[in-house]
Amino acid sequence: MIFKDRRTDKEMERMILNFATNSESVRAVVLEGSRANPMAKQDILQDFDVNFIVNDIETFIKKPRWIDYFGERLIMQTPDLLSERKYRFAYLMQFCDGHRIDLTLVDKKDVASYLLESDLRIKLLDKDNLLPRMDAPSDKEYWVLKPSENEFIGCCNEFWWVSTYIAKGLWREEPLYALDHMNFHVRPKLIEMLSFNVGIKNDFKVGVGKSAKDLEYYLSAEKWRQLLSTYSTGDLKLIWSSLFLMMDLFQEEATVVANKLNFSYNQLEADNARFYAEHLYHDKKETL
Repeated sequence: MIFKDRRTDKEMERMILNFATNSESVRAVVLEGSRANPMAKQDILQDFDVNFIVNDIETFIKKPRWIDYFGERLIMQTPDLLSERKYRFAYLMQFCDGHRIDLTLVDKKDVASYLLESDLRIKLLDKDNLLPRMDAPSDKEYWVLKPSENEFIGCCNEFWWVSTYIAKGLWREEPLYALDHMNFHVRPKLIEMLSFNVGIKNDFKVGVGKSAKDLEYYLSAEKWRQLLSTYSTGDLKLIWSSLFLMMDLFQEEATVVANKLNFSYNQLEADNARFYAEHLYHDKKETL
């Protein structure tokens, strides 16, 4: 057991429902997130993503001591404290026994808008029949979407264009600049292209998870190893290696996607970006 005196999942569920049932202000309870997703991997660190539909949201915000009911907390965040969301307020709570509840208050006035946001939900309580019948939860909204040709071209252009920024940063020996463009611009496009290929192989009826964490289950062992190898340290030589490996992976994946979906692929664009990076690398490699 990782955490001492850890409450069971059933105890947590009963506690949440008991609070809602006994509170006059809570009119409905909805479960979301991984615990509502029949395809999600189950483990002891799964959050309880819970929404309370309430009569008067301001009361729950102005007097927050009510959240003490759920147990002793290690740390908490209230991301809506400074936000402009008028009818929502979230308490993200990590408890000492390892459980976590992400509890979002939804003002009753905003139910119509709230219901449009997701199909991955389970209704746990509805005192006033506020909520419609909810079908069996589905993760369909998180499936990889089939790209249009323009989306494919845009993904390729962004990858190859911003790769020149990385090369320039490395030539200048500016690892933070290079890594910023690698991790926040180029890498997401590589992940996107890998995801397109996963979608093709699975008729676009699967998702790759938050932060693409489930890509591992759809890639070959060698492709997964190569992808992980692109996550480099701050060493300039290793960042250069990561850049060229990312280029190899993207080239391979983009070619497959273009062929499978009958899209045009701008090979000249890729070759020119690669030439630029290799030119700067060879100019600098003696000093690495």
